Amino acid sequence: MNFKDKTVLITGASTGIGNAIAKNLIDEECNLILTARRSDLIEKDFSHINNERILILKCDVSKKEEVRNAYQSSISRFGKIDIAILNAGYGEPVTVNNYNSEFAENTFGANVFGIIYWVEQLLPDFIRNKNGIIAGVSSLADNRGFSGSGFYCSSKAAASVYLEGLRIELKPYNIKVITVKPGFVKTPMTDKNDFEMPLLMSAEKAASIIIDGIKKEKRIIQFPWQIVWITRFVGMLPGSIYEYLALRFGKK
Repeated sequence: MNFKDKTVLITGASTGIGNAIAKNLIDEECNLILTARRSDLIEKDFSHINNERILILKCDVSKKEEVRNAYQSSISRFGKIDIAILNAGYGEPVTVNNYNSEFAENTFGANVFGIIYWVEQLLPDFIRNKNGIIAGVSSLADNRGFSGSGFYCSSKAAASVYLEGLRIELKPYNIKVITVKPGFVKTPMTDKNDFEMPLLMSAEKAASIIIDGIKKEKRIIQFPWQIVWITRFVGMLPGSIYEYLALRFGKK
């Protein structure tokens, strides 16, 4: 698979991984639909490019009506979407000391419903044409409940399981569903973290890995390999042992 002459949607394109993917795809001769709540940041990065192949839209993926409007604008401009990279995400360190359900609403709104709302718009055309790629960005943090990240981890677990089920359902329609599971990537979101992030990767490197994985139509794109194996090991630990280690070595 290559991106040439394809129409590619990227959500969360204002910063971080989404922004880096967009910049990487500029030379791929594809149409780009770039969305974010802060569309002005996208305009700032891409305003110097005089290219009719780029459409920039303001869209909060947690709001169904905004997603519907963005989809309709995309179809009006390009007639179709071939590849959807559903990258928009939200995360905030939340402990019992600053616990507030609003954090959960924001987190699940972006990380779970942000994927679901876009899939709702994409499916009719994808199924009719029996073609399309949906790449949803989850996280390697989807395997356990990490202290201070309960909302984030559970939202990513929900996204991963949802995408897995969707992949099975859509296989007979020749629609590829890819789950993207990065480790620690330097973005404005991870900049909020006050704990050590091993093997922290640049957004540019992460974008390159994701693009390569989509071209190869991988089922799951996960990286870096060291964190993949660590999370697999942690995921196999009995609950009592995991909780002991988390309390013993985790963030206070």
